[in-house]
Amino acid sequence: MATDGTIPQKRERLLILGAAGRDFHTFNTCFRDDPNFLVVAFTAAQIPGIEQRGYPASLSGALYPEGIPIHLEAQLEGLIREQAISQVVLAYSDLPHLEIMHLASRALSCGADFRLIGPDRSSLSSSRPVISVCAVRTGCGKNSVVRRIASLLTDRGIHPVVVRHPMPYGDLSAQTVQRFAALEDCDRAHCTIEEREEYEQHIRNGVVVYAGVDYARVLAEVEKEADVILWDGGNNDWPFYRSDLEIVLLDPHRAGHELRYHPGETNFRRARVLVINKMDSAPVAAIQEIMNNIAAVNPHATVIQARSNVSVDTPELIRGRRVLLIEDGPTLTHGEMAYGAGAVAARKYGAAEIVDPKPFARGTLRETFDRYPWVGRALPAMGYSEAQLNDLAASVAAVDCDTVVIATPVDLARLIGLAKPYCRVTYDLEEIHHPDLADVVTNFLDNHGERIGRR
Repeated sequence: MATDGTIPQKRERLLILGAAGRDFHTFNTCFRDDPNFLVVAFTAAQIPGIEQRGYPASLSGALYPEGIPIHLEAQLEGLIREQAISQVVLAYSDLPHLEIMHLASRALSCGADFRLIGPDRSSLSSSRPVISVCAVRTGCGKNSVVRRIASLLTDRGIHPVVVRHPMPYGDLSAQTVQRFAALEDCDRAHCTIEEREEYEQHIRNGVVVYAGVDYARVLAEVEKEADVILWDGGNNDWPFYRSDLEIVLLDPHRAGHELRYHPGETNFRRARVLVINKMDSAPVAAIQEIMNNIAAVNPHATVIQARSNVSVDTPELIRGRRVLLIEDGPTLTHGEMAYGAGAVAARKYGAAEIVDPKPFARGTLRETFDRYPWVGRALPAMGYSEAQLNDLAASVAAVDCDTVVIATPVDLARLIGLAKPYCRVTYDLEEIHHPDLADVVTNFLDNHGERIGRR
């Protein structure tokens, strides 16, 4: 800004590549109030339909009285040329390193700079102690770790509040700050299946969850009621808040991915505590590969070895039956897993057959299988819109099976209704030996106890 407080006549024109999460946060913290930059547009990827809206004026600030449009990422080159973009900023997660360089090459070939904003510049500080739980890939089991830590804090008389990485797929102005203390709050907010997958388990355990779009405003509200803030990361993104303890999960079912995906590798290198999850169902060679990578890249981190205990409420509905698996959507899609906890449960409890849902897929579910060909004999719990929920319900109804095995944390029957017999899969973290999360939390409280309770 000029010394007289006016906006420079020549503002650098910038485009943010995103997926309705990190992109908005990067804009809010780094560019919204900076008169030297003009964010011309966002682009959208990964999440269906989010490009059919704009970032509203109510969130964009005084420099953007008309808000900011959102376009498809496929239009990148045209936007750079037509809008005279000089900088392209990547601001979303769970991308292979090679794909990032393809995006960079597309921007560079049009003459624009390609940029990544780092954690220090884009993170907000809190007066409350912050524990973050992140991962190297989508679907490593972050939620079970957050639930375990919340329980350990609650047992010590400490009030945790979970802040979830954003999933603002609806009305952005209405989602600026969201607080979920009951399942009815999810209903009122018209939460998608993906949102419910992350919120409902905490709510059932009596833990309040915050989310939203403007995480400075979220933080101001959270600090009014939290003794400790638990950051529940999304995809493999790093936290939006400066963390006093960075816990990062690794998945031996995808050994080596901790060095091949962005920003998962960043999390891997920064972590104070590394949790190797799912060790009970992973190959020994894969676990050893992860241990070797830890020794080479982050040898000073505390390493916790854990299993993911899978259980079913009515296992007799699986034993000897032909079953349809409904798995966590993001784990199968951009998490690139062929199967999830449902497949583990089907094997554990003796299913006679796992029915392939692909021939029965309806509507947008057909597009999902085409877009993510690695998905195995499982139906991703896709529900980003009412239309997708209807397609999911129609697909389930069409499958010829004895039992529906629901391995998403959502109470799916409550949302879509199920005429077929169904059972629900749950999974919880169990540390195998010491150090465990109880040791980690005790050490954390010893170091940060003086900050707890100051409101």
